[in-house]
Parts: sequence; C-alpha cells; structure tokens
Amino acid sequence: MDMETPHQALPEHELVATSSTVVYRNRWMTVREDRTLRHDGAEGLYGVVEKPDFALVVPYADGGFHLVEQYRYTVKGRYWEFPQGSWEDEPDADPLALARGELAEETGLRAGTMTPLGYLYEAYGYCDQGFHVLLATDLTAGETHLEETEAGLVSRWFSEAEVWQLIAEGSFKDAASMAALALFQRHRGA
Repeated sequence: MDMETPHQALPEHELVATSSTVVYRNRWMTVREDRTLRHDGAEGLYGVVEKPDFALVVPYADGGFHLVEQYRYTVKGRYWEFPQGSWEDEPDADPLALARGELAEETGLRAGTMTPLGYLYEAYGYCDQGFHVLLATDLTAGETHLEETEAGLVSRWFSEAEVWQLIAEGSFKDAASMAALALFQRHRGA
C-alpha cells in the first residue's frame, strides 16, 4: 500500500503573514505579532521573536571540553554550557570569526583548527534564531575579554565523563549545548 506523506500534498508555504506589527524591540531582539492565513483559509495569530544567529563553540582537548558557567537570569541559576554568543552590532558576522571571537572572549582560548559541525535552530516554535556549531581543537591559552553582561562567568576544563555527570546532575541544561554535544558525537563517529 502506497501512503503519501502529509507534507507532499501541502503548498510550499503552509502559513503566510497577512500583516505584521512590531510590539517590542531592543538591541538584542525584536518581537512581532503576525496575523496569518493558512493554505486552507484559516486565519490566526503568531508571535515571533527575531534574534541574530549565534555561534556555539565545542572546545575539545585532552579527552575533554572547556565549558563556561554563568548566571542565567531568565532561569535564575548558574549552569555549565559551551562558549557561545552573537555580536548584536554585527548580526551578519562571519560564523567562523564569531566563533573564534566568542571562544577567546569567554575562555581565553585560541583554536588552531575550527571544524563546522552543523547549523541548528534554537527554538523555531517561536524564534527565528539559528546557530552555527564549530569544533575548536589545537587550543592555546590566552587572556579572556569578558563583556559587562558576562560578569561572573567562569571557564573550566572537564573530562568527557565529567560532562556526562554534569548532565546527570542537572548542572548542564543548555539545549543548544546538548545539541552541539550530539553533533560532536556524530562527528567523532561514536
């Protein structure tokens, strides 16, 4: 029996905006409200957060990872994650330059080799932000250059086993970092 998958019968754009209103904007994001029309004629409303893409770096050396920990206001806690960030003043920055910059800024590390692992979306149910995942190897130490918003950020090396323990303990919860770890495992062939 031949079964057609649902997406084959649908138009390229199943949902289109008939109007869009910016309801909030600051230097980091724009929030808009779109009136929508579905291909079958149903109208709706959709809230969208627009944010520039970011780079997430997986710094790997000596069988482990360099992680950063910082206070995350929205969830009222400190968690370990991979170095990551965007340049609000340069939203179209080259992902490789952005990754090198964020790695040096947050950890002081410089990478001799940067390998792209993939491009993912942060939370495409409500936000258009994506991120480039890059593996950083051949690392050398240097000085950090933390931004004012990164006050209290700390960096530390963890063995792979310790990272899995952080995950089990609930100290490593960043979804983007978890997805990057999966891309790393795939790249390594594990």
